[in-house]
Amino acid sequence: MKLNLKKTFIETLPADPVLDNSRRQVKEACFSYVIPKHTNAPEMLHVSEDMVETLGMSKTDSSSEAFTNVFTGNQVLKNTQPYAMCYGGHQFGNWAGQLGDGRAINLFEVEHNAKQWTVQLKGAGETPYSRTADGLAVLRSSIREYLCSEAMFHLGVPTTRALSLALSGDEVMRDMLYDGNSAYEKGAIVSRISPSFLRFGSFEIFAARQDHKTLKTLVDYTIKHHFSHLGKPSKDSYIQFFSEVSERTLDMIIHWQRVGFVHGVMNTDNMSILGLTIDYGPYGWLEGFDFGWTPNTTDRQHKRYRYGNQPNIGLWNLYQLANALYPLIEETEPLEAILENYKTDFEKKSLKMMQSKLGLTLSDAKDSELIQSLEDALLLTETDMTLFFRNLSNFKKGDAKKGLAIVKDAFYVFNEVSDSKAQHWRNWFESYDLRLEKEPLSDTERKRNMNAVNPKYVLRNYMAQLAIDDANKGDYKLIDALFQLLKQPYAEQPENEKWFAKRPDWARHKVGCSMLSCSS
Repeated sequence: MKLNLKKTFIETLPADPVLDNSRRQVKEACFSYVIPKHTNAPEMLHVSEDMVETLGMSKTDSSSEAFTNVFTGNQVLKNTQPYAMCYGGHQFGNWAGQLGDGRAINLFEVEHNAKQWTVQLKGAGETPYSRTADGLAVLRSSIREYLCSEAMFHLGVPTTRALSLALSGDEVMRDMLYDGNSAYEKGAIVSRISPSFLRFGSFEIFAARQDHKTLKTLVDYTIKHHFSHLGKPSKDSYIQFFSEVSERTLDMIIHWQRVGFVHGVMNTDNMSILGLTIDYGPYGWLEGFDFGWTPNTTDRQHKRYRYGNQPNIGLWNLYQLANALYPLIEETEPLEAILENYKTDFEKKSLKMMQSKLGLTLSDAKDSELIQSLEDALLLTETDMTLFFRNLSNFKKGDAKKGLAIVKDAFYVFNEVSDSKAQHWRNWFESYDLRLEKEPLSDTERKRNMNAVNPKYVLRNYMAQLAIDDANKGDYKLIDALFQLLKQPYAEQPENEKWFAKRPDWARHKVGCSMLSCSS
């Protein structure tokens, strides 16, 4: 197994001088060296062939004992020095101080085909940032992260990737619902891949400590290696850096809204500086269309991270990053202008995204009104978001009267569509039909465009839970079946039609299918 290894991060940035793996406050350092925990009986369950190739390895490599040992932390490659990153963060709106990689360990960096990647293990043991936790992960959360990060990539959503999913062979104690009922679960390790795992909180921690020297070192490093087109470090490049992070963050969230994805924990330590979806915890996809839905039990009361609030939270988090970068810029006006641009760009990009979901290629002054009327209709009764937009592509110009029948399967209880609600829908389809008359595309062309942005298959929580239930019994076939399904989320895949369906009734309130905790 030959990899083109690099040490850019650890050779450029200041390291924690303390080598003891003890919980502590780490000052004036971006990372701490740490060795992964030796596992009892590692077993590789699944490997992403795409990522094997992306990192410059072969299929033979991925089936070797060495691969299993390296990507479960049992073997440290020669000339590499694993490390955990230091960062802070705002959690649910409150400054939490130092957080850091509590159960993530970066193994090394790899360069292949002119791209550089950081290879990380999640669940490979404690670090100086683990606080009161054990640094381990369990199979259920690892399956969810592994499947979702790759599924998001194929949906076209900016995301970190996953290389492998493995059992550690160890049992891990967890209180899944935080209700005092702890139990042992199968331990697991996911190998996560990203150009960088730097977060908003990576910069916040140094600003909070008024360690402006390390802050500048980290920002300069980030611009040089991840935003090199911005040129040499200067006040102007710092401002442009923040502007680009803002744009990337908004673009990522617009994609989330497009596919109905709810992150669940948009704390600033879970926000990638590269605008990638990172840290798949209690996420979920909208099933019943609902701006107020959150998959996170911890957020059940205040719903800070609900679907409809994700764009606002992105902005709030960017305000915190602006505050962190201010000591290097010492001007509020350009930062405030960028934040204002986020607001106006959200309105424009959100409108354009919804127009694409409706198959509209031209702009019309009444499109916002049409979209608002649709959203009102979707909220009248429980309506499956994925099924609705996918089936809407079957609508044909001049067939307004057939509109409700075309999307009927998206309603969880069609009998709940009363006469008044049905009339609202009929009115909407008439407006939609009139709007389509202004479009140059044929029904076939519009259907193709709509099906390219409205996925047919997403990783619904109940689907992941079925794979988890099987895996806990030692059956891992469904992990691969879902992995393959989600590599082509926009394709018809008639052989997989059973997954193009509403959430079954048994999953409505089942643990892991409706709400999830932050527990690993």
